[in-house]
Amino acid sequence: MHLGQQSALVDGLSLKELGDSVLVEIESRRKGLPFLKHVEYRIVSKCFQIPVQRRYSDFEVFHSLLLQKFIYRMVPSLPPKRILKGVLNSVSDREFNDSRRRGLQRFMTLVIRHPVLAGDELVNIFLSVSSADVLNKMRDAYKKTGDEFLTSQIALHGKVYLPEDMKSQAAANREVITSIHSSFNKLRDVAERMAQRSRENSTDLLMFGKDLSELGSDTPDLPVNATMSKAWKTQRKSLVEMSGEFGLLADKAAHQGSREEDEVVEKLNLLLEQLQSYKDLCDRHDSGVLLEHQRAFEKRSVPVATHLKYQSNIEQPESRLTQQENTIINMEMRSYFSLLCLHQETQMVFTHLPLVTLILGTFVHSQIQGHKEMGDVWGELHPKLKDLFESTNEPSSRSSSQTHTSRGQKTCAVIGPA
Repeated sequence: MHLGQQSALVDGLSLKELGDSVLVEIESRRKGLPFLKHVEYRIVSKCFQIPVQRRYSDFEVFHSLLLQKFIYRMVPSLPPKRILKGVLNSVSDREFNDSRRRGLQRFMTLVIRHPVLAGDELVNIFLSVSSADVLNKMRDAYKKTGDEFLTSQIALHGKVYLPEDMKSQAAANREVITSIHSSFNKLRDVAERMAQRSRENSTDLLMFGKDLSELGSDTPDLPVNATMSKAWKTQRKSLVEMSGEFGLLADKAAHQGSREEDEVVEKLNLLLEQLQSYKDLCDRHDSGVLLEHQRAFEKRSVPVATHLKYQSNIEQPESRLTQQENTIINMEMRSYFSLLCLHQETQMVFTHLPLVTLILGTFVHSQIQGHKEMGDVWGELHPKLKDLFESTNEPSSRSSSQTHTSRGQKTCAVIGPA
């Protein structure tokens, strides 16, 4: 559903109508000169199903044009540029590229789920045109149409659709959304720490298993009696076998960490970036549109007063006054259109908020699944430890029994008949 075509408001918009899905992946091979190789991203949307390759600089141009055309809308931010500090190793480079890929994925997801942005020609070009032509075609498309105000069917009627108490509503909504943004930040930070602990748990379990294996395979036979040596050999063999179980536990913990990162942290990040784009929109509205509107009203009184005072002597050209009045009227209409867009974007934010319940459900399911998988492995490991304990103590018990019998026989020999 496109807001400008269907309705001025989006009260009835549901989560099912939030649009397309998109996948952003890193191309396996870098392109360019040996010392100037760059990363390219492969983008596939469900709507177009045409893989396209884009560089980060292509995303920058795309983002800049979106912001110019949809200055009154929530245009999400791009992930930051890399700031080189020293020589990056392969691990940090890989982590940065993956972090940027995730950021670009969130950016594209928010763009194509936006009812206004998704249907624009800029988005169509970016998701379907070959790399060689994409930048020129996007720039040409923007030059032909200009910003949203010039093409929207409701741009001239913004005041009609606005609630009477729009300004007070906007202030209250902004305060509520700012509070929600703060709470989501805390939830995301906790979820990140939990995912990190799962990865650290995986590393610890892997090291524990490795140490068990080394203990069982590298320790030389101890110079003790034959019974102890046999028991130790049994233990060593079992320790090597059990080290594989800890490797499996490490895999389960690593999988749990990845699942928490992908299904919980990333979805919270997506909501956070939408809320941040809403806050950025409010800042643009306050610092730009409202200020320009105020200046427009100031300009309105000055030319008219001047015209009335000096009309008999130094009369200003009518065309100039008309031009000034048209500029002021245009500014007022833009102001109302901006307020209307802000109202629509606010409704969009509240439409997305029920996703928190879905994320919470995913979080709970992830914890249940992860603990169950690890619990199954621990459950299989426990009988092996029990068997090892019993087999280890059996020789000792038999030896103790034999010693007790031998001592009994000697006692009988001492106290027997002379």
